[in-house]
Amino acid sequence: MFTKWWTENLSSKRSEGQSAQPVLRRGRSSWGRMAAASILAVSLAVTSGCALLPKEEEEEVLPEITPPQISKKPEYEVTTTTLESRVQGTGKLMSMQEETLYFTLDGMRLKGLNVKAGDQVKAGQLIAELDVEEKQKQLRQKRLQFRKAEVTMKETLRKRDEMEAIEFEEAVILFEEQRQEIVDLEAEIAKSTLTAPFSGTVVQVNVEKGAQIKSYDPICIIANTSSLIVAASLSKDDLSKVTIGMPAVVEISGIGKVEGKVKQLPLPATNNGNGNGNGGQNGAPGGNGAQKPERPEDFLIVDVGKLPKEAVRGTNLTVSIVTKRKENAVVIPVSTLRTIGARTYVQVVEEDGSKREVDVAVGQQTSTQVEILEGLTPGQKVVGR
Repeated sequence: MFTKWWTENLSSKRSEGQSAQPVLRRGRSSWGRMAAASILAVSLAVTSGCALLPKEEEEEVLPEITPPQISKKPEYEVTTTTLESRVQGTGKLMSMQEETLYFTLDGMRLKGLNVKAGDQVKAGQLIAELDVEEKQKQLRQKRLQFRKAEVTMKETLRKRDEMEAIEFEEAVILFEEQRQEIVDLEAEIAKSTLTAPFSGTVVQVNVEKGAQIKSYDPICIIANTSSLIVAASLSKDDLSKVTIGMPAVVEISGIGKVEGKVKQLPLPATNNGNGNGNGGQNGAPGGNGAQKPERPEDFLIVDVGKLPKEAVRGTNLTVSIVTKRKENAVVIPVSTLRTIGARTYVQVVEEDGSKREVDVAVGQQTSTQVEILEGLTPGQKVVGR
């Protein structure tokens, strides 16, 4: 278009007789300016057009998703070890010679208490006494009455030949009853005092002066603290697994561990009808709902030889007794053993990584290991759960 316009303009100028040279110079100059203006306009239009377009949203970058890995079950090697089964119990240091003192009279007040915990006492020393003043008054009256009965009885004996046999026999019986009442009352009054059965230490006092005393309630405990023993209690099931002579480890609180052997098993518990199985019948301590006093024969005794010098009566302890022990036992972790009904088996890892089920026969078992009697050999690998 620009060429056509320029040539037409040139022809008209020549026809008018004007010089062509100036016209050509002006035409070239105008075409250059117009071309530059056109290019600038196009550039501006393109630039402004781009600015008016909406800004594109940036593409969201999604995190790479890693497929979950299936956890591999643990594998364990079949090994050999010294396998031990143990039972445990708790207890304390007791004296082999100790006794709980108690009154057999019921409902009396404690008149005097002559000892306190820690006192050293001699055999026969007065420990405590009850208030039996009323009984002593009754005894004095009955003795006076009996003196009168003796006078009457002497008269009866002189007239025996004049009396009926039955009448005489009744008089004799009445006289003997009065005598027996005095003997019984004297015996009750004698029971109102407690004395030390042997020389030792008062290790516990359970009452205060003036207290109302029930029969067979513990008053105090006297012990020979120079002969201490390890006494422990076990559950009924654990105790059934223990026999005399089994090795034991005793851990004494604040002192440490000592080794020993089971020396004595506790006496079987008896039930007195009150549901506690602590005895208490036939004059034994623990009646009337009272707590049964502790006796060495009621505990499992462990012989540890000579105790450390720091050991004192009453110190708490734990006892661990080895009930079974086997050298070179083939064992696997408990978690690898599987059961279905009566079947017991494990999964064995083969050399190529495959697994197969193998039936096994088991022996003794601890909290972490189980003995394998048949089915596995050391060095094999088994699969856990």
